[in-house]
Amino acid sequence: MAALIVLFNLKDEASKEAYEKWAQTTDVPTVKGLVSVDNFKVYRLGNIMGTEEKSPYQYCEVIEVNDMAKLGEEVSTDHMQKIAAEFQEFTDNPTFIVSEQFA
Repeated sequence: MAALIVLFNLKDEASKEAYEKWAQTTDVPTVKGLVSVDNFKVYRLGNIMGTEEKSPYQYCEVIEVNDMAKLGEEVSTDHMQKIAAEFQEFTDNPTFIVSEQFA
């Protein structure tokens, strides 16, 4: 199984409360509804384990993908482009990492 890992911080002017509400009411339900997606979770990140040091990222998304080619098709739709634009309004240079489960 493949997963798309997205690491990001919010823009300085973005409201944490507004982002989290949007993620819960719009982003997560929409992405979970895609045929190519098996699951989608968003995590608020804390300290680095064993230290008081904060993570360099505020949030991590884990999107479990059953078909990367189909995901490419689905995210190209006008509706998903609108969702992506809304995501970009909240986030500061998110990093999208394609991963593959091996164990």
